[in-house]
Amino acid sequence: MQALRKRLPRILFATVSSSSLSSPRTLTVYRPSLPLTNSSNGSLARGTFVSPWSAIQHRGAKVLGSDVRLGNVIQRKGRIYQVLKAQHTQHGRGGATIQVELRDVDTGNKITERFRTDEAIERVFVEDKSFTFLYAEGDSIMIMEPNTFEQMEIHKDMFGKNAAYLKDDMAVTLQFYDGKLMSASVPHRVTCTIAEAQDPMKGITATPQYKRALLDNGLTVMVPSFIRTGDEVVINTTDDSYITRAKE
Repeated sequence: MQALRKRLPRILFATVSSSSLSSPRTLTVYRPSLPLTNSSNGSLARGTFVSPWSAIQHRGAKVLGSDVRLGNVIQRKGRIYQVLKAQHTQHGRGGATIQVELRDVDTGNKITERFRTDEAIERVFVEDKSFTFLYAEGDSIMIMEPNTFEQMEIHKDMFGKNAAYLKDDMAVTLQFYDGKLMSASVPHRVTCTIAEAQDPMKGITATPQYKRALLDNGLTVMVPSFIRTGDEVVINTTDDSYITRAKE
């Protein structure tokens, strides 16, 4: 009897392992405002949440309203929101506040709220995972987990405006909370090529002169006057600002 008990877990483990190996290695990730579907037949996938997932999550910590930043995930009035925009404002003697644009993770709906800078806000912690960008097709982005080679399809909206910076084999980061995809981001520094720019301005002035330039990804940025068409420049993807000319 004891021999049978020892062998039984091994048999069960072998059965689970063989079934896992035979399953597909490609996973489709869905847009938060869309239902979870199976990529092969479009039917509702197994494991679909019956109730909002945010209603049963508790991990987080209290932070001040002044510490809320773009990309943070917070819990407010029993809902989980991602911060899309955050703007600090000073109201004279009335004190400082922060106006934020929030996206409800469960519904995708956007709201705007205002916090006091000294107000206690519950911040939710997310997990960052690295992936490799493969290609884009329409509104779909295909990425790959570099260690397991599993491919995931996510919606272009996950990157927001920064989807324009995506390049082949670029390392991107996905933010998850308890296995649910929250957002995706590109590196803070990306090298781009100047597709079109005015000729360098003549003369020397006391203050640096900037001009508009068109990048090869279609975005327009302000660059120093000495930058020419064809130059490679390093751009800060957080605010689309020029950092430096790329080293040759």
